[in-house]
Amino acid sequence: MSEPNFWDDQNKARSLLNEANDIRGKLEPIQKIRLRLEELPLLEEIALEEGSASALAEVDVEKTTILKELEKLELKLLLSQPNDECDAICTLSAGAGGTESCDWANMLLRMYSRWAERSGYKVEMLDVLPGEQAGVKTATFAVRGRYAYGKLKCERGVHRLVRISPFDANARRHTSFVALDVIAQIDDNIQIEISDKDIRVDVFRSAGSGGQGVNTTDSAVRITHLPTGIVVTCQNERSQIKNRASALAVLKSRLYDIEMDKRRAEQEKIYGEKGEIGWGRQIRSYVLQPYQMVKDLRTGESTSDTQGVLDGEIDLFIEAKLRGKKRTDQDPTDTE
Repeated sequence: MSEPNFWDDQNKARSLLNEANDIRGKLEPIQKIRLRLEELPLLEEIALEEGSASALAEVDVEKTTILKELEKLELKLLLSQPNDECDAICTLSAGAGGTESCDWANMLLRMYSRWAERSGYKVEMLDVLPGEQAGVKTATFAVRGRYAYGKLKCERGVHRLVRISPFDANARRHTSFVALDVIAQIDDNIQIEISDKDIRVDVFRSAGSGGQGVNTTDSAVRITHLPTGIVVTCQNERSQIKNRASALAVLKSRLYDIEMDKRRAEQEKIYGEKGEIGWGRQIRSYVLQPYQMVKDLRTGESTSDTQGVLDGEIDLFIEAKLRGKKRTDQDPTDTE
């Protein structure tokens, strides 16, 4: 960076600056904790010599604070895969349950949006297909921020809801299923070739609420990748050109994800082969009736604070999955 011709190639310079800032961001917290750990025995010795209860209490608080900081650093070490630092592109798809599942998909959309806000991420809606009576059939959105993909990839799978239906006049208990797909928003430098002859581009009028040209012109774009059958839709912008660019970016990410899955022999299944969105495939159960519990069926992590979870407090599940926690007991909701 100290070279006189550093800024001759601005794109390369910006890339190097980002790399340098990334390295600083990883090293500085470690250095700060190391200094605090070196000072800790001296602080404890002084507190013991003084015989001050308040000083000893401050030392205990410092120990707890350092442990929490170390846990945060440990999570960053766990997020070490090539694409973990990328933005995430998420798609919610309602499954078995009809209107119930469409409403459940809308609840999950709110949950992940609230989680993103709590985590300091930005959410950008890319495409929404409303349900016939309520909620959404499918919703595609981007979560932008460092480690967004690394964290949200832990959420990929089928989510099951058990509750008293607000759409049932007899107030019966219903079970609904929604699948979440998560792919990384890959770097533009990664070469994924998409030939014009391999895609079909359709334009249509936006279906959502809006105005000022959003749903009064043929601005929405649907791109079909003929070799794989992947279909990507984008209608959030007023400009057809912008929607096409966004849709191509999503398609590029999906194709990259497929290629990466092919190379991962340990991967349980290739992207897109999730099977039916229904019984036996869920990764997590959200039970609101007859009792309150959210339980991850992969790790065994659970909580009775269902409202907190639906308000976006899902870090306990993400961290348990990242740490490789294994399920050790049977989920009581399996027999529901």
